[in-house]
Amino acid sequence: MTGHVTCFGEVLLRFATPGHRLTVQCDALDMVVGGAEANVAAGLASLGHRVKMVTRLPSGPLGDKARAALGAAGVDTTHVSRASKDRGGRMGLYFLESGAGLRPSSIVYDRAGSVFALSSGGDFDFASALEGARLFHLSGITPALGRGGVALAQAAVTAATSAGVPICFDGNYRALLWDAWDSDPRRVLTELMQAATVMIGNHRDISLLLGKPFSGDGSDRRREAALAAFDAFPNLQLIASTARHVVNAGHHRIAARIDAREDAHQTAEVDVTGIVDRIGTGDAFAAGVLHKWLEGADIAAMAEAGLAYTVLKHTQPGDMGLVTRDELDAFSASGGDVRR
Repeated sequence: MTGHVTCFGEVLLRFATPGHRLTVQCDALDMVVGGAEANVAAGLASLGHRVKMVTRLPSGPLGDKARAALGAAGVDTTHVSRASKDRGGRMGLYFLESGAGLRPSSIVYDRAGSVFALSSGGDFDFASALEGARLFHLSGITPALGRGGVALAQAAVTAATSAGVPICFDGNYRALLWDAWDSDPRRVLTELMQAATVMIGNHRDISLLLGKPFSGDGSDRRREAALAAFDAFPNLQLIASTARHVVNAGHHRIAARIDAREDAHQTAEVDVTGIVDRIGTGDAFAAGVLHKWLEGADIAAMAEAGLAYTVLKHTQPGDMGLVTRDELDAFSASGGDVRR
């Protein structure tokens, strides 16, 4: 398989309450490595794609752990740079309180002053990381970090555009991050979307970008939103989204959808029960869709692969979904007995 995918974004440490406990009930937390773009990188690498991660980590054991986790997932860490101790900055963190039943999970971010958030475009060798790339993936989380994050995202998109590499942009709207500073998410995200070939996002994301609601229902509303996005963003060729109905913390119903300019495909809804970990499932969906996009598959295959990966990720603890190509191809919505 020639060429590679380049992913750009902050790598985080996640601290989660074990056993669905409340934070106040815990004396210890489970620590894993994650982050939206890193999750996509790991997901694609698990499927056999060559993936390079572009990010910046602090020196010291926490940065060592993050880099090692990427490498263990099969991601090329050549372009994972480290900040010197005299530059300051730290590891970005977030804390997850795991929900249960009708109590949803909740997240607290602790990312201010991280090495990545304090970085500038000049701290990254985008040109080298993009040389020979087939796709560049980033998300709306980077610009949500503040004015410095906006500048980072703009520098990354400019580099990919200059290199002639198609861009996949996941809106990944995080209100807690945008609301923490004097931000204008619509303006920033709309500017970044102008360069995208593939968008990961639904009708709500498009409504935010275009500043207007879509009044239809179900698939009609999604198609109306997709057509509006195609009109607004001339470079855009594909929109991938999920429809999720939350019954309770351990039971969701999910369908996947791909919209192209001339056609659309939406899967049947799958009951996902016994959920182990909800976090990272959207990134797993993106990895499944991009896997088939890179293979030149049709939109139905993209939607089905995205659905399969997101459903399987619900069964895996941690941020990163690690599913092989054989496991993805063998996915059955009805589950099955032990494979021997």
